[in-house]
Amino acid sequence: MAYRISDACIQCGACAAECPVSCIKEGDGQYVIDENTCIECGNCANVCPVGAPGKE
Repeated sequence: MAYRISDACIQCGACAAECPVSCIKEGDGQYVIDENTCIECGNCANVCPVGAPGKE
């Protein structure tokens, strides 16, 4: 299951910078992960200061 970014996102961009497949883009009010491209590496979750990325 791909990672998703919760409403806790503060739009810092740390997750997008760490994604090796560039599947995280700035959305309307928060960053969004393309679930079809996500390789579930966890880099986004490891660098997020508020813990917004996670698996559901």
